[in-house]
Amino acid sequence: MRLLRDARTLRDKSITSLKAGMAAFNSYNDEGRVTTVLLHLQHACEMLIKAVLVQNKHKVFDNKTNITIGLDKSIRICQSNHGLSDDEAGAMRTIDALRDSAQHWFVFVSEDILYLNTRALITAYDSYIKRTLGDDIHSHIPPRVLPVSTKPPGDFEFLVDREYSLVMDLLNPGRRKRDEARARIRSMLAMEAVVAEGVHVTERDVDRVEKAIKAGKPFSEVFPRLTTVGTYTDGEGVSLTVRFSKKEGAPIRHIGGDDPTEAAAIRDVDLRKKYYLRPKGLADKLGINPMKSKALRDYLGIDADATCYQLFQFEKTKLHSYSDNAVNKMQKALEDGKLDEAWANRKR
Repeated sequence: MRLLRDARTLRDKSITSLKAGMAAFNSYNDEGRVTTVLLHLQHACEMLIKAVLVQNKHKVFDNKTNITIGLDKSIRICQSNHGLSDDEAGAMRTIDALRDSAQHWFVFVSEDILYLNTRALITAYDSYIKRTLGDDIHSHIPPRVLPVSTKPPGDFEFLVDREYSLVMDLLNPGRRKRDEARARIRSMLAMEAVVAEGVHVTERDVDRVEKAIKAGKPFSEVFPRLTTVGTYTDGEGVSLTVRFSKKEGAPIRHIGGDDPTEAAAIRDVDLRKKYYLRPKGLADKLGINPMKSKALRDYLGIDADATCYQLFQFEKTKLHSYSDNAVNKMQKALEDGKLDEAWANRKR
């Protein structure tokens, strides 16, 4: 594939960071190893995603700030418009969330969880770069350099359940391992990015989870998002592929964002951050009037799409709210000249 100049530069930077991440993973030096791996892998993801956006001539600089958009928003755009699958996005978001915790505070990532997430990222990276840029990692990195573990991990459910049991033990009176326990909690909270957008690990989250674990609550109540995650693995050694998946029908419980008594990590405040646009704000963002915006929403079925629309109800007040997915889908329809057709077919 013939790449645009900036897309080629970003692709090359991405591959360079991926190589550095693999070198750090396989290093004999343990000091700073986990943080180094996460920093390089996150950068590799961001450069790849932005290379795809540039290649497809999508704006990557914010009109107001004149700086490049962040990885979260870039991933959302690629999911909506450029073929990034949910499991690929989840693998990238998890690396980003773990990196964020490691860079801005500290996090404990066990070796097998690091390996599982690294292999999942490599699988996602290789699949996506092949589909979008006509490239593959084996053209740049010998298979012998890819991470190989002497302790191959079990599946995701087994690993996080074991990690949860370990944290419970570390928090027992007299162990004096609270710092390590909280660092491991941050790691588990970060891994919720596999199935959720906009995951940011706060100390309030860690406090809530710690309190729940000390109270003896089961894993499924404290980390409901992680109970929805499954893994698919194929091959072994350097040819191992790992894919995250979301279990269908897994129960999810939402609670109030400021509820001080609950430990569940899925809170309404998370959803309000994702679905942050009201109907008028959505119309303003698209540069059309609210009536035409409504006609286009109906035409595209935006209000029936759970990735685009969410209804929040507070007592008698109902708030119709929209996400960036709605913006991206409606913007594409505008660019394709669908507004006139939507307006002609509007509900009267």
